[in-house]
Amino acid sequence: MKDLILIALESEAPKMKEWENVFFTGVGKVNAAIRASALIQEHSPSRVWNFGTAGGINPDCKQLVEVSNFVQRDMRCCELGFEIGLTPFEDVRTISFDDPNEGYTCSTGDNFVDNPNLEIPADIVDMEAYAIAKACQYHGVEFKCFKYISDSADENANKEWHETVANGEPHYINVWDTHTSNLNDYDTQLQLDMD
Repeated sequence: MKDLILIALESEAPKMKEWENVFFTGVGKVNAAIRASALIQEHSPSRVWNFGTAGGINPDCKQLVEVSNFVQRDMRCCELGFEIGLTPFEDVRTISFDDPNEGYTCSTGDNFVDNPNLEIPADIVDMEAYAIAKACQYHGVEFKCFKYISDSADENANKEWHETVANGEPHYINVWDTHTSNLNDYDTQLQLDMD
């Protein structure tokens, strides 16, 4: 399987759950890391996609957002002399799959954010993307991440998320269809060039 699609919950993509390359990780960093690593080892993909919901911090982030930088908001070992967000004895706080000075940043943590004041600046918040990004980085697999802004990561976040959890699915399908269409065009052109 060349491309794996990872989503936290079936409720975020009720139609896509029938797809053979869609897998659900469960909620949180530990579940996402375990599932991502196991699936990468089992299927040896060249690319992993993560679709799902996120809270919007940056007002420019609306509907579907492509994310290329990932931080973890709940790693705190400051008492040991490490900056917030940095895993002890590691060198990198931000995982980036493009230029780290470009693209949107996702803050991942094992808590549902209902206050947009973050200690580590980020554009959106979720509970799985950093863990999946780290698994992909470890295994040397390309990572693409698209998040649907389901709420404003404020006092109304819980209510908004429940009301909009599945609203991102048409956007995920559109991104996937565009990707596969571009691949088919590329393959067709490659075949024509070879003939």
